[in-house]
Amino acid sequence: QVQLVESGGGLVQAGGSLRLSCAASGGTFITYAMGWFRQAPGKEREFVAAISNSGGRTDNADSVKGRFTISRDNAKNTVYLQMNSLKPEDTAVYSCAARSSPASGSYYTLPQSYNYWGQGTQVTVSS
Repeated sequence: QVQLVESGGGLVQAGGSLRLSCAASGGTFITYAMGWFRQAPGKEREFVAAISNSGGRTDNADSVKGRFTISRDNAKNTVYLQMNSLKPEDTAVYSCAARSSPASGSYYTLPQSYNYWGQGTQVTVSS
């Protein structure tokens, strides 16, 4: 059983930056593909970014391309989401997710592809 704990959320002004972290425990982190999703009030969960288990392949949603970067440190069992040039529309609860036994070198953009989820961290961007 994998436990995921997010941190790093908060209140930031438009144009600012935040770095989210997701610490994993209880599993073999290097074997998991990881992803970040977000959900704003009244909206469906939305894909943000994903990374393969080795970190060699990544993908971002079009809405965050050029602004957000996903990375991972397998020695620290942690995945990160660096968010720059934040906009009010980025306001949401951000959750990380892990998928066990991924296909080699694969990342996943659909929430149903993931086995484990963190509780989420709130990100609020003021205008």
